[in-house]
Amino acid sequence: MKITWFGHACFSLEIEGITIVTDPFDESVGYPIPNVTASVVTESHQHFDHNAHHLVKGNFRLINSPGSYTVDGVKIKGVETFHDSSHGRERGKNIAFVFEGEGLRVCHLGDLGHVLTPSQVEEIGKVDVLLVPVGGTYTIGPREAKEVSELLEAKLIIPMHYKTKYLKFNLLPVDEFLKLFEKYERVGNILELFEKPTERKIVVMEVQ
Repeated sequence: MKITWFGHACFSLEIEGITIVTDPFDESVGYPIPNVTASVVTESHQHFDHNAHHLVKGNFRLINSPGSYTVDGVKIKGVETFHDSSHGRERGKNIAFVFEGEGLRVCHLGDLGHVLTPSQVEEIGKVDVLLVPVGGTYTIGPREAKEVSELLEAKLIIPMHYKTKYLKFNLLPVDEFLKLFEKYERVGNILELFEKPTERKIVVMEVQ
């Protein structure tokens, strides 16, 4: 599996021969627009910084609703959550997506705004790789992100949706999340996995 981070909550996952793009953003967010061709695009919710599928290339399948899907051997599950801690009254609903293929389970939490409930944890299940928002303001913050990662027993934890030199929003920087852990690893914008991670690791990706 090959994971590429384009910034904010937008990644590409190359798995089982297809390319999945998550939460594409538009020009106003501040990051360079990805030059990527997708087989599948998932959108956790319909805000401009997560639903710009019109900027993604390819004859892709768009998935923006909860439910179970299979695309070319990859299992995709969308689990309904909320964009805030008030059951959606402030910012509406959010979808956490789980992607399963090549013996790995990857969860993208979108703009999750609350700690997952026991039923949501059960529906998502244990994950090998967790893409988790950590910047607060519009999503969970550092401490909630750590708690969610523990609830899902995630092994490889990749923070997203935080303040960078590109982002025009006022979010917390990733350092606030990293303070909660003894060690972490920084990599480039691409991460390749050839086997299931067995120990917990925090990996900070960098937009090139």
